[in-house]
Amino acid sequence: MNAEGPPGLRKALAGAGLTGEWIARGEKRRLEAGKGAYLLIMRLAAPLPLASGRFRGETLDAGWHVYCGSANGPGGIRARAGRHFKRRKKRRWHIDWLTCAADDLFAICFPGGDECALAARLMETGAFAIPLPGFGSSDCQTCQSHLLRWIG
Repeated sequence: MNAEGPPGLRKALAGAGLTGEWIARGEKRRLEAGKGAYLLIMRLAAPLPLASGRFRGETLDAGWHVYCGSANGPGGIRARAGRHFKRRKKRRWHIDWLTCAADDLFAICFPGGDECALAARLMETGAFAIPLPGFGSSDCQTCQSHLLRWIG
């Protein structure tokens, strides 16, 4: 495996027109400082039982998952995605359970981007499925989920 995950996943992202530099956990300084959107690309080596909130009792399958996030607050993408890179943190959001458990974690930054547009473009490829409806999109009126699973 290279530093950018499996070639098929890179191809699926490119098919959605979502190319960019893959930034690995621990490389926070390389994240964009401005506002916009980002993709978190995570590999779970084993199924992940969720133990918190409305998804308590659900289990995410092992494999590659992509989370579409927004960062329009103070610190922009660097602050938000940089927080996701930390393994030790207070778990505030559902995505924190995945980022803490992920064996591999990368981010791709989209300055000025929109998380819903990213999710829609990925779903249009047919290479992604929704593992848990409502995950990461509880305040969204458009998307079924901001967490997608790569199905190849």
